[in-house]
Amino acid sequence: MKKPDMWQIRQPFAHILCLALVIRITWGLDGSEFSGGFLTGPLLSMADFGIVLFVLALVASFLIPRVSAAVGLAAALLCIPLYLFFLAPIPFSNIFAPGHEFSVQPTPGFHWGKWTVAGLLALSLTSVLCVRRVAARGAIGTNQPATSVT
Repeated sequence: MKKPDMWQIRQPFAHILCLALVIRITWGLDGSEFSGGFLTGPLLSMADFGIVLFVLALVASFLIPRVSAAVGLAAALLCIPLYLFFLAPIPFSNIFAPGHEFSVQPTPGFHWGKWTVAGLLALSLTSVLCVRRVAARGAIGTNQPATSVT
């Protein structure tokens, strides 16, 4: 059995980090008014599905890293809209649900919450790592040349 390279360690670490942050931000939202909203219900469902995909990506990280990277990228892309809604609810609803009325009007502008920003940074990092893993032709982290298809 060969020793795992740094890319094989970074990818599951990024999945764990995103999984923890998505669970943290969605904790307590299921079963509330947020989960049944016209705009927020689908966002929460997407994030819940992203949690399941992050768990699958984490399990597959050491067995089939490219598939794990593709699943992790899909999970990250599913979770980003919820974070963007928490970051800027009024601009988000103006773009994706014009005419949407909030039951409690949020304050305008951006809401730079530490968990929202940390989650977006973690999702960005995970997306970059996953794209690099999926796009690599040779082994990442080794001196093997990339094989070219001609």
